[in-house]
Amino acid sequence: MEILLIGAVLMIFAVLASAWLMTFAKWFPIEGIDGGFLKDYKTMIRAHVDFVLMALFCLAFYAVKIPLPVLACWLVVIGGMTNPGVFVIAAFDPNFWDKTIWKAYTIVSFAITTIGFVWVGLTLLNFAL
Repeated sequence: MEILLIGAVLMIFAVLASAWLMTFAKWFPIEGIDGGFLKDYKTMIRAHVDFVLMALFCLAFYAVKIPLPVLACWLVVIGGMTNPGVFVIAAFDPNFWDKTIWKAYTIVSFAITTIGFVWVGLTLLNFAL
């Protein structure tokens, strides 16, 4: 279950990195880079918020101290990194949603996340009953 804590810390680092990136892109533009590397600011905000939520989920699952299947924890952490990753990639690539590779990445990410969260949820529910 420690992977949940490690994953949450990595997601918190991603939150900080995205905050700095958005701050510099918006308030401290660099000539020649401004508007060039971050194509969709709003989508980057979505990634930022998603990283926060996923980190909070990992911390909450870790904090309940109910034994969870290790594989389920890994799936939650992988999904917690790859789901916001969809938004990160889309923020830099304006044609993200038109590319087959990113559609496949999104589907795989959502499937991993769904399996992990359902597995953890059922485990918690089973413990409560």
